[in-house]
Amino acid sequence: MKKVKLIYNPYSGENVILSKLDEIINIHQEAGMTIVPYRIRKECGIDAAFDDIIPSEYEYILVAGGDGTVDSVVNAMARKGVSLPIGILPVGTANDFAKFLGIPFDVEEACKQIINSSVTSVDLGSINDKYFVNVASTGLFTDVSQKTDVNLKNTIGKLAYYLKGIEELPNFRPLKVKITSEQVNFDGTMYLMLIFNGKTAGNFNLATRADATDGMLDVIVFKAVQAYELIPLFIKVLKGEHLDSDKVIYFKTDRLHIECNEDIVTDIDGEKGPDFPLDIKCIKGGLKILGVKWLKKE
Repeated sequence: MKKVKLIYNPYSGENVILSKLDEIINIHQEAGMTIVPYRIRKECGIDAAFDDIIPSEYEYILVAGGDGTVDSVVNAMARKGVSLPIGILPVGTANDFAKFLGIPFDVEEACKQIINSSVTSVDLGSINDKYFVNVASTGLFTDVSQKTDVNLKNTIGKLAYYLKGIEELPNFRPLKVKITSEQVNFDGTMYLMLIFNGKTAGNFNLATRADATDGMLDVIVFKAVQAYELIPLFIKVLKGEHLDSDKVIYFKTDRLHIECNEDIVTDIDGEKGPDFPLDIKCIKGGLKILGVKWLKKE
Protein backbone atom coordinates (compact mmCIF):
# COMPACT_ATOMS: atom_id res chain seq x y z
CA MET A 1 0.00 0.00 0.00
CA LYS A 2 1.10 3.53 -0.75
CA LYS A 3 1.36 5.79 2.29
CA VAL A 4 -0.24 9.13 3.07
CA LYS A 5 1.29 11.29 5.79
CA LEU A 6 -1.50 12.87 7.84
CA ILE A 7 -0.31 15.96 9.70
CA TYR A 8 -3.04 17.17 12.01
CA ASN A 9 -3.39 20.03 14.43
CA PRO A 10 -5.43 18.82 17.43
CA TYR A 11 -5.98 22.44 18.49
CA SER A 12 -7.50 23.59 15.18
CA GLY A 13 -11.07 24.77 15.06
CA GLU A 14 -13.16 23.09 17.74
CA ASN A 15 -10.95 19.96 17.90
CA VAL A 16 -13.12 18.45 15.13
CA ILE A 17 -10.28 16.36 13.73
CA LEU A 18 -9.98 14.22 16.87
CA SER A 19 -13.38 12.63 16.27
CA LYS A 20 -12.66 12.10 12.56
CA LEU A 21 -9.35 10.20 12.63
CA ASP A 22 -10.89 6.73 12.30
CA GLU A 23 -13.04 7.91 9.39
CA ILE A 24 -10.00 9.36 7.59
CA ILE A 25 -8.01 6.14 8.08
CA ASN A 26 -10.91 3.95 6.90
CA ILE A 27 -11.59 5.98 3.73
CA HIS A 28 -7.92 5.82 2.75
CA GLN A 29 -7.62 2.07 3.50
CA GLU A 30 -10.63 1.44 1.26
CA ALA A 31 -8.75 3.34 -1.45
CA GLY A 32 -5.65 1.17 -0.93
CA MET A 33 -3.60 3.68 1.05
CA THR A 34 -2.16 3.63 4.56
CA ILE A 35 -2.38 6.70 6.79
CA VAL A 36 0.77 7.56 8.74
CA PRO A 37 -0.31 10.14 11.33
CA TYR A 38 1.74 12.94 12.86
CA ARG A 39 0.25 14.98 15.70
CA ILE A 40 1.44 18.57 15.87
CA ARG A 41 2.67 19.43 19.37
CA LYS A 42 3.52 22.85 20.76
CA GLU A 43 6.90 21.64 22.02
CA CYS A 44 7.91 19.93 18.77
CA GLY A 45 8.20 21.55 15.34
CA ILE A 46 6.46 20.30 12.22
CA ASP A 47 9.82 19.57 10.55
CA ALA A 48 10.00 16.32 12.53
CA ALA A 49 6.97 15.04 10.58
CA PHE A 50 9.21 14.63 7.53
CA ASP A 51 12.18 12.93 9.19
CA ASP A 52 11.02 9.44 8.18
CA ILE A 53 9.63 10.27 4.75
CA ILE A 54 10.91 8.44 1.68
CA PRO A 55 9.10 10.33 -1.10
CA SER A 56 8.79 7.28 -3.38
CA GLU A 57 6.72 5.51 -0.70
CA TYR A 58 4.20 8.32 -0.28
CA GLU A 59 1.27 9.49 -2.42
CA TYR A 60 0.79 12.86 -0.74
CA ILE A 61 0.78 14.88 2.47
CA LEU A 62 -2.67 15.32 4.07
CA VAL A 63 -2.93 18.45 6.21
CA ALA A 64 -5.77 18.73 8.74
CA GLY A 65 -6.07 22.25 10.11
CA GLY A 66 -6.66 25.86 9.16
CA ASP A 67 -4.69 28.27 6.99
CA GLY A 68 -1.98 28.63 9.64
CA THR A 69 -1.41 24.87 9.79
CA VAL A 70 -1.26 24.59 5.99
CA ASP A 71 1.24 27.46 5.91
CA SER A 72 3.42 25.83 8.58
CA VAL A 73 3.44 22.50 6.72
CA VAL A 74 4.32 24.13 3.38
CA ASN A 75 7.23 25.99 5.00
CA ALA A 76 8.44 22.83 6.74
CA MET A 77 8.29 20.91 3.44
CA ALA A 78 10.42 23.60 1.80
CA ARG A 79 13.00 23.43 4.59
CA LYS A 80 13.14 19.61 4.38
CA GLY A 81 13.18 19.47 0.58
CA VAL A 82 9.90 17.52 0.32
CA SER A 83 7.97 18.21 -2.89
CA LEU A 84 4.99 15.86 -2.58
CA PRO A 85 1.47 17.12 -3.37
CA ILE A 86 -0.70 18.18 -0.44
CA GLY A 87 -4.36 17.65 0.33
CA ILE A 88 -6.19 19.90 2.79
CA LEU A 89 -8.84 18.93 5.34
CA PRO A 90 -10.19 22.35 6.38
CA VAL A 91 -10.91 21.88 10.08
CA GLY A 92 -9.37 25.09 11.43
CA THR A 93 -10.83 28.37 12.65
CA ALA A 94 -9.81 30.08 9.40
CA ASN A 95 -10.01 27.96 6.22
CA ASP A 96 -9.92 30.69 3.58
CA PHE A 97 -7.49 28.98 1.19
CA ALA A 98 -9.34 25.66 1.18
CA LYS A 99 -12.62 27.50 0.54
CA PHE A 100 -11.00 29.32 -2.38
CA LEU A 101 -9.91 26.00 -3.87
CA GLY A 102 -13.38 24.47 -3.52
CA ILE A 103 -12.45 21.86 -0.93
CA PRO A 104 -15.48 20.68 1.13
CA PHE A 105 -15.54 21.44 4.86
CA ASP A 106 -17.02 18.00 5.53
CA VAL A 107 -14.06 15.69 6.30
CA GLU A 108 -15.49 12.62 4.53
CA GLU A 109 -16.34 14.60 1.39
CA ALA A 110 -12.94 16.31 1.43
CA CYS A 111 -11.09 12.98 1.72
CA LYS A 112 -13.00 11.47 -1.20
CA GLN A 113 -12.53 14.57 -3.35
CA ILE A 114 -8.78 14.49 -2.66
CA ILE A 115 -8.45 10.77 -3.37
CA ASN A 116 -10.36 11.03 -6.66
CA SER A 117 -8.55 14.12 -7.94
CA SER A 118 -5.44 14.82 -9.95
CA VAL A 119 -2.73 17.31 -9.01
CA THR A 120 -3.34 21.01 -9.69
CA SER A 121 -0.40 23.42 -9.67
CA VAL A 122 -1.31 26.68 -7.93
CA ASP A 123 0.76 29.74 -7.16
CA LEU A 124 2.67 30.22 -3.92
CA GLY A 125 3.71 33.47 -2.28
CA SER A 126 7.18 34.02 -0.83
CA ILE A 127 8.04 36.71 1.70
CA ASN A 128 11.75 37.04 2.54
CA ASP A 129 12.70 33.51 3.65
CA LYS A 130 9.16 32.21 4.21
CA TYR A 131 6.15 31.17 2.13
CA PHE A 132 2.43 31.93 2.33
CA VAL A 133 -0.47 30.14 0.69
CA ASN A 134 -3.35 32.58 1.14
CA VAL A 135 -2.39 36.06 2.32
CA ALA A 136 0.43 38.13 3.77
CA SER A 137 -0.54 41.32 5.56
CA THR A 138 0.72 44.22 7.62
CA GLY A 139 -0.80 47.22 9.31
CA LEU A 140 -3.59 47.59 11.82
CA PHE A 141 -5.30 44.42 13.08
CA THR A 142 -2.94 42.10 11.20
CA ASP A 143 -1.70 40.41 14.36
CA VAL A 144 -5.18 39.80 15.79
CA SER A 145 -5.03 36.08 15.00
CA GLN A 146 -1.57 35.83 16.58
CA LYS A 147 -2.83 37.43 19.82
CA THR A 148 -6.08 35.47 20.06
CA ASP A 149 -6.09 32.77 22.72
CA VAL A 150 -6.20 29.23 21.26
CA ASN A 151 -8.77 28.01 23.80
CA LEU A 152 -11.02 30.98 23.04
CA LYS A 153 -10.79 30.23 19.29
CA ASN A 154 -11.75 26.62 19.95
CA THR A 155 -14.72 27.72 22.05
CA ILE A 156 -16.30 30.52 20.01
CA GLY A 157 -14.54 30.23 16.63
CA LYS A 158 -14.17 33.34 14.45
CA LEU A 159 -15.98 35.50 17.04
CA ALA A 160 -12.75 35.35 19.05
CA TYR A 161 -10.97 37.25 16.25
CA TYR A 162 -13.61 39.97 16.18
CA LEU A 163 -13.49 40.45 19.96
CA LYS A 164 -9.71 40.74 19.83
CA GLY A 165 -10.02 43.22 16.97
CA ILE A 166 -12.24 45.44 19.11
CA GLU A 167 -9.57 45.41 21.81
CA GLU A 168 -7.08 46.73 19.24
CA LEU A 169 -9.19 49.79 18.25
CA PRO A 170 -7.24 52.20 20.54
CA ASN A 171 -4.16 51.52 18.37
CA PHE A 172 -5.92 52.79 15.23
CA ARG A 173 -3.58 55.28 13.50
CA PRO A 174 -2.07 56.07 10.06
CA LEU A 175 1.06 54.09 9.21
CA LYS A 176 3.87 55.30 6.94
CA VAL A 177 4.88 52.77 4.30
CA LYS A 178 6.86 52.66 1.06
CA ILE A 179 5.92 50.19 -1.67
CA THR A 180 8.04 49.59 -4.75
CA SER A 181 6.95 47.46 -7.70
CA GLU A 182 7.02 47.47 -11.49
CA GLN A 183 3.30 48.29 -11.60
CA VAL A 184 2.81 50.74 -8.69
CA ASN A 185 4.99 52.81 -6.37
CA PHE A 186 3.51 54.28 -3.19
CA ASP A 187 5.12 56.37 -0.46
CA GLY A 188 2.46 57.49 2.01
CA THR A 189 0.20 56.48 4.87
CA MET A 190 -2.13 53.53 5.12
CA TYR A 191 -4.14 51.55 7.64
CA LEU A 192 -3.83 48.07 6.23
CA MET A 193 -2.11 46.19 3.40
CA LEU A 194 -2.88 42.68 2.19
CA ILE A 195 -1.02 40.68 -0.45
CA PHE A 196 -3.25 37.86 -1.66
CA ASN A 197 -2.56 34.59 -3.36
CA GLY A 198 -6.07 33.50 -2.39
CA LYS A 199 -9.24 35.56 -2.27
CA THR A 200 -10.62 35.90 1.26
CA ALA A 201 -9.37 36.78 4.74
CA GLY A 202 -11.51 36.11 7.79
CA ASN A 203 -14.36 35.26 5.40
CA PHE A 204 -14.21 38.76 3.89
CA ASN A 205 -14.05 38.51 0.10
CA LEU A 206 -11.34 41.13 -0.47
CA ALA A 207 -9.29 40.01 -3.49
CA THR A 208 -12.34 39.55 -5.69
CA ARG A 209 -10.24 39.34 -8.87
CA ALA A 210 -7.64 36.88 -7.58
CA ASP A 211 -6.58 33.90 -9.66
CA ALA A 212 -4.15 31.48 -8.01
CA THR A 213 -2.87 30.25 -11.37
CA ASP A 214 -1.97 33.56 -13.07
CA GLY A 215 1.51 33.96 -11.56
CA MET A 216 0.46 37.23 -9.90
CA LEU A 217 -0.32 38.39 -6.37
CA ASP A 218 -3.21 40.77 -5.67
CA VAL A 219 -2.08 43.75 -3.58
CA ILE A 220 -4.69 45.75 -1.65
CA VAL A 221 -3.75 48.85 0.36
CA PHE A 222 -6.36 50.64 2.44
CA LYS A 223 -5.07 54.21 2.54
CA ALA A 224 -5.27 56.33 5.68
CA VAL A 225 -8.53 58.30 5.37
CA GLN A 226 -10.63 60.55 7.58
CA ALA A 227 -12.73 58.80 10.24
CA TYR A 228 -16.00 59.74 8.55
CA GLU A 229 -14.86 57.97 5.35
CA LEU A 230 -14.36 54.60 7.05
CA ILE A 231 -17.99 53.45 7.23
CA PRO A 232 -18.71 54.15 3.51
CA LEU A 233 -15.49 52.31 2.65
CA PHE A 234 -16.49 49.34 4.82
CA ILE A 235 -19.85 49.22 3.03
CA LYS A 236 -17.99 49.08 -0.29
CA VAL A 237 -15.97 46.14 1.09
CA LEU A 238 -19.16 44.30 2.02
CA LYS A 239 -20.54 44.92 -1.47
CA GLY A 240 -17.27 43.89 -3.15
CA GLU A 241 -16.84 47.35 -4.69
CA HIS A 242 -13.75 48.49 -2.77
CA LEU A 243 -11.11 47.69 -5.40
CA ASP A 244 -12.28 50.59 -7.55
CA SER A 245 -12.39 53.08 -4.65
CA ASP A 246 -9.97 56.01 -4.64
CA LYS A 247 -9.38 55.20 -0.95
CA VAL A 248 -7.82 51.88 -1.96
CA ILE A 249 -4.71 51.02 -3.97
CA TYR A 250 -5.17 47.79 -5.89
CA PHE A 251 -2.85 46.12 -8.38
CA LYS A 252 -1.50 42.75 -9.50
CA THR A 253 2.22 42.05 -9.49
CA ASP A 254 4.64 39.14 -9.37
CA ARG A 255 7.04 40.93 -6.99
CA LEU A 256 7.20 43.96 -4.69
CA HIS A 257 9.38 45.52 -2.01
CA ILE A 258 7.97 47.07 1.18
CA GLU A 259 9.73 49.33 3.67
CA CYS A 260 8.25 50.49 6.97
CA ASN A 261 9.74 51.93 10.16
CA GLU A 262 6.53 51.74 12.19
CA ASP A 263 6.19 49.53 15.26
CA ILE A 264 4.02 46.93 13.52
CA VAL A 265 4.36 43.26 12.67
CA THR A 266 3.58 41.21 9.59
CA ASP A 267 1.31 38.21 9.32
CA ILE A 268 1.35 35.23 6.95
CA ASP A 269 -1.76 33.05 6.95
CA GLY A 270 -2.51 33.90 10.56
CA GLU A 271 1.04 33.30 11.82
CA LYS A 272 3.79 35.80 12.62
CA GLY A 273 5.65 36.91 9.50
CA PRO A 274 9.18 38.28 8.96
CA ASP A 275 10.40 41.76 9.89
CA PHE A 276 10.74 44.70 7.48
CA PRO A 277 11.98 45.28 4.83
CA LEU A 278 9.94 42.76 2.85
CA ASP A 279 10.70 41.22 -0.52
CA ILE A 280 7.57 39.48 -1.76
CA LYS A 281 7.31 37.31 -4.86
CA CYS A 282 4.83 35.02 -6.57
CA ILE A 283 6.11 31.56 -7.44
CA LYS A 284 3.93 30.49 -10.36
CA GLY A 285 2.72 26.92 -9.96
CA GLY A 286 4.87 26.55 -6.84
CA LEU A 287 2.38 24.44 -4.89
CA LYS A 288 0.96 21.05 -5.90
CA ILE A 289 -2.56 20.58 -4.51
CA LEU A 290 -5.01 17.66 -4.59
CA GLY A 291 -8.77 18.06 -4.29
CA VAL A 292 -9.07 21.34 -6.19
CA LYS A 293 -12.52 21.43 -7.67
CA TRP A 294 -13.15 25.06 -8.36
CA LEU A 295 -10.69 27.87 -8.86
CA LYS A 296 -13.08 30.79 -9.01
CA LYS A 297 -12.30 33.20 -11.80
CA GLU A 298 -14.18 36.37 -12.63
